[in-house]
Amino acid sequence: MESLKPIASEQAPPKRTVLCVDDEPNVLSALRRALRAPGLHLLAANSGPEALALLAQQPVDLVISDMRMPEMLGSELLARVQTGWPDIIRVVLTGQADLNDTIEAINRGSIFRYLQKPWNDDELRQVVRQGLERLALEEERRALLALTQRQNDALRDANLLLEERVAERTAQLAGAHDKLKQTYITSIQVFSNLLEQRSGRLVGHGRRVGDMARRIGKAMGCSSEEQQDLLVAGLLHDIGFIALPDHVLQRPVARLADAELALYRRHPLVGENALMALENLQAVAALIHAHHERHDGKGFPDGRAGAAIPLGARILAVADTFDAVQAGLLVEATASATQARALIRHGRGTQFDPEVVDVFLHITEPQRPQAQTAMRLTTSQLVPGMVLASELLSSLGLLMLTRGQVLTQDLITRIRDFETRDGGQLVLQIRRGTGEPREEAPTA
Repeated sequence: MESLKPIASEQAPPKRTVLCVDDEPNVLSALRRALRAPGLHLLAANSGPEALALLAQQPVDLVISDMRMPEMLGSELLARVQTGWPDIIRVVLTGQADLNDTIEAINRGSIFRYLQKPWNDDELRQVVRQGLERLALEEERRALLALTQRQNDALRDANLLLEERVAERTAQLAGAHDKLKQTYITSIQVFSNLLEQRSGRLVGHGRRVGDMARRIGKAMGCSSEEQQDLLVAGLLHDIGFIALPDHVLQRPVARLADAELALYRRHPLVGENALMALENLQAVAALIHAHHERHDGKGFPDGRAGAAIPLGARILAVADTFDAVQAGLLVEATASATQARALIRHGRGTQFDPEVVDVFLHITEPQRPQAQTAMRLTTSQLVPGMVLASELLSSLGLLMLTRGQVLTQDLITRIRDFETRDGGQLVLQIRRGTGEPREEAPTA
């Protein structure tokens, strides 16, 4: 007799239970003889109700039921098995007369296979083996689904933990970066202070110039990185003084002899060269190199003019002169802040960039009471130095500029370009006393 083959597994297959149901004892005996094999536990029931009672008491893997039984038809029994124990494999034994009922049971999905009486033992064992293999595959599928779910849950938890650790590490790195950045600025301030100790007139000059240059840059819309470069350049703009003799540093620029003045005019180059080895200070070095250039091209060391001078250097020139005049570094007598502003205003367009001067004057001059706080101007009337009295909104209601924005020539150009593309007319609220409105161009 052919024995049932065990289902392939890395471990010994579990023992399977088969329930045979028939109202004839000799049929039950024949079924048990045909299916007797290692790994199978055989149960027998004489009726449908008895089979249901057994199923309620212990687990069963496969049910073989006769179709024709007096108390309950096999199709009804197997339908109830499907409802109560849907995982059990269901097989029916049927005669020729029961074929229609069997086909109906198959169509309802209540049985796995059917065998006609009298059956062939080999075929019977083959059906049982296939049914149990199908059961084993379904159990393996469920186990894999459960394992996948557990792994997914573990992966999700691991991802959450990783995200928390990344966020924590990012915060630590950000804190370390901020601390390093502050240490970097502090170190430069200390070096600047040591340099300034060579002359009492220089004490605090670098710090004040750096602070003012950063304020101007912020008002002109410079990035945070550019603002930091302005601060550092202000602190170090006179680093080239290390090459000057003490007696030169003790006198204002206006009292220097020709030879001494020639030495003095080399300090931007000396300062740039002193920073040559520091990769992250090359942008600062370029500002130091050009901070004594003039808007009209009469400055030093290269005689550059206008836009050929880096914006940061143009800003630095205004901030440096504003403080140098007050500290007595240029002429013997010191000046007040008001006098220094007047000197800067006088150099607008010659010594200094006009837009930088306009922004500088806006952020440093005291506010004066105005009879009217704002005037309505079209874009053709705008001039650099004007300040918005209220937010500027597009035709769609989108915020374009905030109140307090200082208008530069570049910004005015962008506003006019937007007005042309938008197809409407922009009217801006401008604070009175800031700039002078142009006469509006006649319209066609």
